[in-house]
Amino acid sequence: MRNTSTIHRLGLLVCFYDDLELLDAAVAQVLLHQMIKCSQLRGFQAGVQKLKANLLDIATENQTLNETLGSLSDAVVGLTYSQLESLSPEAVHGAISTLNQVSGWAKSQVIILSAKYLAHEKVLSFYNASQMGALLGGVSTQAFRSMDCRDLPQALRSTVAQHVSDLSPAQQQGVLSKMIEGGDPASGIVEIPGAFFKEVSLFDLRREPGFNPTVLKDKELRRSQALFLYELLLKTTGRPGELLSAGQLVKGVTCSHIDAMSADSFLAHFRYFENNLFLLSPYQVNCLAWKYWEVSRSSMPPFLLAVLPARYLASIPASQCVPFLISLGKSRLDSLVLDSHKKTSVLRRVQQCLDDSIADEYTVDIVGNLLCHLPATIIDRGISPRAWLPALHRLRDCPDLSPEQKAAVRCRLLEQYGLPQNWTAETTKDLGPFLVLFSADELSPIATKFPDMLQQTASKLAGTLPPREFLWAVFDSVRNSSDGSPSSDAIPGCHGVPAPSSDDVFKLAEANACWAPEDLLCIQEDTFIRNVELLGAVKGFSLPQLLALKEKAVQVWDTPSYWREHHIVSMGRIALALNESELEQLDLSSIDTVASLSQQTEWTPGQAKSILQGFLDDSGYSIQDLKSFHLVGLGATLCAMNITEIPLIKISEFRVVVARIGTLLCSTHVLAEFKRKAEVVFGDPTEWTSSVLQELGTIAAGLTKAELRMLNKDLMPYFQPSAIKCLPDEIFKELSAEQIACLGPENAAAVTHAQRQRLGTAQLQSLQRALDGAKAQPWQDAPASAVPTRTPASCSPPGAPISRGLGLGCLLLVLMAKPQWGVA
Repeated sequence: MRNTSTIHRLGLLVCFYDDLELLDAAVAQVLLHQMIKCSQLRGFQAGVQKLKANLLDIATENQTLNETLGSLSDAVVGLTYSQLESLSPEAVHGAISTLNQVSGWAKSQVIILSAKYLAHEKVLSFYNASQMGALLGGVSTQAFRSMDCRDLPQALRSTVAQHVSDLSPAQQQGVLSKMIEGGDPASGIVEIPGAFFKEVSLFDLRREPGFNPTVLKDKELRRSQALFLYELLLKTTGRPGELLSAGQLVKGVTCSHIDAMSADSFLAHFRYFENNLFLLSPYQVNCLAWKYWEVSRSSMPPFLLAVLPARYLASIPASQCVPFLISLGKSRLDSLVLDSHKKTSVLRRVQQCLDDSIADEYTVDIVGNLLCHLPATIIDRGISPRAWLPALHRLRDCPDLSPEQKAAVRCRLLEQYGLPQNWTAETTKDLGPFLVLFSADELSPIATKFPDMLQQTASKLAGTLPPREFLWAVFDSVRNSSDGSPSSDAIPGCHGVPAPSSDDVFKLAEANACWAPEDLLCIQEDTFIRNVELLGAVKGFSLPQLLALKEKAVQVWDTPSYWREHHIVSMGRIALALNESELEQLDLSSIDTVASLSQQTEWTPGQAKSILQGFLDDSGYSIQDLKSFHLVGLGATLCAMNITEIPLIKISEFRVVVARIGTLLCSTHVLAEFKRKAEVVFGDPTEWTSSVLQELGTIAAGLTKAELRMLNKDLMPYFQPSAIKCLPDEIFKELSAEQIACLGPENAAAVTHAQRQRLGTAQLQSLQRALDGAKAQPWQDAPASAVPTRTPASCSPPGAPISRGLGLGCLLLVLMAKPQWGVA
């Protein structure tokens, strides 16, 4: 191994090298450099991570990190906070070409490294921003705002734009506000690229006269932006085709725009809607369905029939079943049909077309995504053995199977493969995503024979909440193969306790939620430091577990008054265990620290108030001093403001972050106060447009009874669903039956049970019409016979179900017949 060429010839085998006893630092560094390629491995990475950690220790032995930093390859992500803090700014600057390409950095690590790099550079310029790469996410909002106004647009179009997903909302708003403040607002807004553009306020857009469809083509748009810009550009260009082809501008098409199109224009431009279906709201799709029904029902894409009121499904003859299924199977049923009763009607028609069975792989292809919605009875008894394997492959990608569907899949798997105790390694690997369906007892043999496969499944489920039984099976598999880390006897109550090791924490992922609080309290100091960010991301920790981890943080880092920004950021959900007194001890002078805390959504009102007050006290700002990026960074803690404080927020700052504040689920009193500020920006509610109502989000839930009653019924679809949910029951009931009928499917589906309970008979009937996708105004319904009944001669005759199996020739005919049936 001392011969470097030997290491190079190993290829991917280097990922499994485990004879570390005789390695020196130089060989360890060469091995680490070669291990970059280990990310290509499809197997579980736990062994690779452990090997890298061991090699990292050898590579840095008897040498300073300042000397070796640039030669540690992507293993540098394993360096602890104390190691990173020991680095000199010169060392970070010298190794930046390596550091900026590494993926997998924790946010807290990036904060330390970016501060070191900027300590050498002194100021953030276009050049050094382009050098930072993956480290840009650690740059403070204030550092971004200190950039030269000439450098900022250039950086925004290149390096910063590439890493926009790594920036917090506060950082993004800080960059944007500086860019718009720094020069001519018009040219600044036009130059804002891609994903950044969706942060531009409606207020700033309304001041900009120079937009054209070309400059909008590659920009991400909020729906409120699209509504405003489409209306604006339609008046100036008069060419809907040009607008519909301009990227996300299609989000801004209203029903009135669709209705105003001539039949020829609508049919000619429908492909733009069809190709961007994922960008359209359920209300827009509903409008498209009605328009198509009106102008050319004979060529109507069959999936649009599912959007119309349920009775229209009866108009689909048997000869249309195949294109109906293909069309609907390529769509997202949950987005098209939001009402559960209507969805049941759609699935009933699907089952009729299938004759309650799936005969072969061709039928599986036709059904597509609909397979995720078919009832458990079809999964259990209706899928033939010939179709089962392709169906199983499709089912593994279904995001939300019901308990009944999961039980049916489990029964079929047991029928086909027998008990898990008899499974081979290959079977276990193939069925990986379905392991969550089995009980802890059933998974016990898998945990014993193939622990890595079980743990790999768990690692892929990180960020979700798998069944508790599955987590316990994963937990047992890790504990049975690990002796843990013997805890320090110096920790009270930890004598002889096998505490979690770094290897355990990495392998367990969400199954770390199975540790007892006392086990977590006994984690060794080094293990906690290396893994605090992983532990802070576990969704399933209970309050006692979080309290134990907080106590460990106090043991390791001292009281919260000594914690620095990277400590606080690394805590994740563990910070939720800090009481109000401890939150007051934190140094919250930086809005970036506060922004990391505001990402958590489970704060109590008292905790939120402590964070808000802590920021004001530590930063020296008053409410009147808050800038737009402060308001964004404070996030949900703004809901803890007193209603006497909200009027103190500067209108000039509030108006550019209305959309962000409109995502907050604050109390009715707070929302009402924000609504009063919105009136200063957008005028009296009677003057609000669809784009304004959409921009306001939950702030619109602050409308009074009188204001709500006066609202034009045509604006009802442009409430955000979150705003509908936030409307108090006693105010929601003031909506007229006509207004409720105009809510549209998405907003009607957002009506809560408590709100529904307060409605009268006429209002409930209107609500059902909105849920069902009925038009708000009377329409003459065409007879069912108006729907085409053509079918290729070689396919099933009218009235015959398709479950008997489709030959390949028939399938090709169906696909080739797209223009005839309008299949999506």
